[in-house]
Amino acid sequence: MARWQESDFVATLGHSHAMLIPAGSAYVNGVRAMPRPERSLDPTAGPVQMLAAELRDLRQRAGNPGYRKLAAEAGYSVAALANAAGGRSLPSLPVTLAFVRACGGDPSVWERRWRQAAAEWAASQSNGVRHRTSAVDEEPPYLGLISYGVDEADRYFGRQRILTQLVEMLGEHRFIAVFGASGSGKSSLLRAGLIPAWRSGGPDGDGNHVSLITPGAEPRKALREVLGRMPATAAVLLVVDQFEELFTLCRDSAERGAFITELAEAVEGTEPRTRVVIGVRADFYALCAESAPLARLLAGANIPVGPLAPDELRVVITEPARHTRLSVERALVTKIMADADGQPGVLPLVSHALLETWRHRRGDVLTLAGYEAAGGMSGAIAQTAESVYQELVARDRETVQQVMARLVTLGEGVPDTRRRIQRDELDQPEVSAVLTRLADARLLVLGANTVEIAHEALIRAWPRLDDWLHADRDDLKLRRRLTEASLIWQSHDRDSGALYRGAPLAAWDGRGMRGLNALEHAFLTTSRERQARETTAQRRRPAGPGATTERRVQPGRAAPRGERPWPDPDLGHHRPGHAGAAARP
Repeated sequence: MARWQESDFVATLGHSHAMLIPAGSAYVNGVRAMPRPERSLDPTAGPVQMLAAELRDLRQRAGNPGYRKLAAEAGYSVAALANAAGGRSLPSLPVTLAFVRACGGDPSVWERRWRQAAAEWAASQSNGVRHRTSAVDEEPPYLGLISYGVDEADRYFGRQRILTQLVEMLGEHRFIAVFGASGSGKSSLLRAGLIPAWRSGGPDGDGNHVSLITPGAEPRKALREVLGRMPATAAVLLVVDQFEELFTLCRDSAERGAFITELAEAVEGTEPRTRVVIGVRADFYALCAESAPLARLLAGANIPVGPLAPDELRVVITEPARHTRLSVERALVTKIMADADGQPGVLPLVSHALLETWRHRRGDVLTLAGYEAAGGMSGAIAQTAESVYQELVARDRETVQQVMARLVTLGEGVPDTRRRIQRDELDQPEVSAVLTRLADARLLVLGANTVEIAHEALIRAWPRLDDWLHADRDDLKLRRRLTEASLIWQSHDRDSGALYRGAPLAAWDGRGMRGLNALEHAFLTTSRERQARETTAQRRRPAGPGATTERRVQPGRAAPRGERPWPDPDLGHHRPGHAGAAARP
């Protein structure tokens, strides 16, 4: 049966009052023609029609309200809402969410759905080829999701006020904690702001020494290495970035406690020239405060990294372009500032959107049209990630899913965080080419022997990754526990005491090994083989008080050549040399 929409009707004036007649219809011999139905949709035709079909289905489940009623509740015109479900073009996110709210849907669910559709549509528009207007070797003025480092200090703008405050506080305090939400710019502030400023103009001027570490899985080892290299004469600054890794990557509570103790000793020791600054995600403050030595340090000096002020954000947008002899369209500056207003952790979104806008620029001008073509602030990350994903063949797409799942630490009471891993954890076929593609798109950062997500904003902004992380979360947690157990096994020279047994091993019963790396496969196989041997030995062991616990000859059977059949110790006899062995005459 055809469905009708109120946008198919228009108002016209009769002799004495206004009336609604079907748009495009006419009176024929005094009889009004029937209105046209909504155009049919083919959900398999692409992401735009699929989204439109889903919106129509949502409206149907809401009781099929008319578009005029939806418009009154949503605050958008009848035409805008009807077009959202029309399937001709992708509706904007605000219109989609207004449609959803008017139909009683969940905006958070539908925002993720819209972002997925937008990314797929953008990828299909470029036929899997991401748009570029730049020479391959041309250096962009914006870094996208990657934090600014010491080498990018000349392109780092917008945080001069808090940087000045931080340097001044280091003249008075030996320990400072820099707290901020993910995406607030903590790492860039420390690396591209504080470290260059300290080297050139710290309390003792030129010659100041800086060491930078991230805790990783073995924080005490990293700390001892830098403390051992510190000079005895220069003023020393130790910067511990991504301090939350102490809780997300280090699973050994003793290692964690020893690291905090040694860090506190470095701060509170007799050498007054040593100072420590840590950068921590704000949602890990409570975990930091649970450690008595760390809580004592935190009571000294803290600096919260809040949102940028409007004048600071304007500088972030315009100055990098100006320093490379580019200009930013005024309408684009206004649009980005409006999009960023009130959003937490917005800096990586702004930076990536500007990077993609630069790639879509017109001549030497970054334009609003280029920004919108890149997906805007809300969609640029998803569009970039989805475009790279769509370029790949099926096998490489599966590799991307496996790699990205390994690069995320699943949160327990806190949001998911990125996980830095050793390169040899990834041994899928052709994984190097996949990693290079993702790194070229600035979605991953490849170290000398490490791999990590460029920024946690990717976890939030790419719907496909979000779906992967929530499709079977229990399975992902099981796999990460296996990864950690296999690494411990390897660090103990594959000692059998570190193998799985009991419930952890039973949890893998009936599960395949697809997606496991060689170490995990060997660990699980060896655990199963050992359990099988123990089970077989236990079945062969005689029951009752005469049962033996080691290789012994049962009564009535000859001992192998060269062996003496010792009695069972449970019968009151003992082997020679054992503690408590009975004396023999």
